[in-house]
Amino acid sequence: MPTQMLAARRGIITPEMNHVAQSEFVSAELVRDLVAAGKIVIPANINHRKLIPCGIGRILRTKVNANIGNSALTGDCTAELEKLRQACKFGADTVMDLSTGGNITVIRQEIIKHSTIPLGTVPVYEIVARAGAKNLGGNTLMQVIKAQAEQGVDYMTIHAGLLKHHVPIALKRKLGIVSRGGALIAAWMKENDRENPFYERFDEILEICRQYDVTLSLGDGLRPGCLADASDEAQFAELAELGNLVKRCRQAGVQAMVEGPGHVPLDQIEMNMLKERELCDDAPFYILGPVVTDCAPGYDHLTAAMGGMVGAFHGAAMLCYVTPKEHIGLPNADDVARGLTAFKIAAHAADIALHRPHARDKDDEISDARAIFDWDKQFSCAIEPERPKRYRQEALAVSTPLPASHGSEFCTMCGPDFCSVRLSARLKKES
Repeated sequence: MPTQMLAARRGIITPEMNHVAQSEFVSAELVRDLVAAGKIVIPANINHRKLIPCGIGRILRTKVNANIGNSALTGDCTAELEKLRQACKFGADTVMDLSTGGNITVIRQEIIKHSTIPLGTVPVYEIVARAGAKNLGGNTLMQVIKAQAEQGVDYMTIHAGLLKHHVPIALKRKLGIVSRGGALIAAWMKENDRENPFYERFDEILEICRQYDVTLSLGDGLRPGCLADASDEAQFAELAELGNLVKRCRQAGVQAMVEGPGHVPLDQIEMNMLKERELCDDAPFYILGPVVTDCAPGYDHLTAAMGGMVGAFHGAAMLCYVTPKEHIGLPNADDVARGLTAFKIAAHAADIALHRPHARDKDDEISDARAIFDWDKQFSCAIEPERPKRYRQEALAVSTPLPASHGSEFCTMCGPDFCSVRLSARLKKES
């Protein structure tokens, strides 16, 4: 079976392309043409049986990824499946399993078994967990990538653009190399005085990806980890190399997207988005945040969502969510929900501003419901309905009871006598 890209180049509109076109309100021919050009990716491993296809590209609705996965210190399969459930419930478009401890293979198999959304991984984590960081260049590298592809992983983050000569430049930074995968590979290259093994074996990786239609997410091992390091020589040197790798992916018929920063001030985000489009020929850009201020630990889901909204408006195709525990600890299921909600709001706001087809439908519906005090309709239209519903119940529980004649046509902030919406409705009726 050919990859989505190879099928598109033969003029074939696959069922996955049709599904993406219908869900995005665009033509199937447009989806096919942009998949063929590498400007839309549809991560859809041939072995992921329960998958509902999802398209990622600049002209489509902004997607949001949720990271789950245990650490070497905490987390098990049950906890990760609960995080997956929360991710799907709160609207994640894709999910990444970043597990680094325990039985990683079993955890991933269970996630694939239960997930209807595309699953991504970072193979270097399992390689190091199996063989140790010192053996990064051994046979385990290709064994893990092959095994993950066979299991049904839809996309993999491969840090193949971080080259040996980039490391000294990156180590001049305030925070150096903050990507876990990037730091592991950089340390291995320095200790062994050898080139990045993912770069050296990239053609072999492409063969596996083509066989199973695994999309490559070309990782930004040199993403900036603080505002002081944003948009520097190291970041853009790697980005240029990622552009070269995009060409190699397309030549091989393998779908590819590019990962991006990181920590970036608001005024540099547009430039970063345009630079990726130029260097990587408009390959879908998948960005982490970006976090726009460094001094808000515990609230990084908000600072990153601000950057994500600006990034999406200027061309990012998918946002990687950040949870409140970023920089602090391993997120739990509640952190997944909070981070994902913040990023769904950011993506939605960008889609409205970009006039994506039907992006504003829910906003118009909720406005109509507010005008007639239809609380249930308001909650059903909300990006996250449970919290506003609970807030109203809590507010009514502590407010002064009113006669039944007042009905529910007010909120407890204004009450019935000061409610502007209630007054406007009366004025409309009288005019």
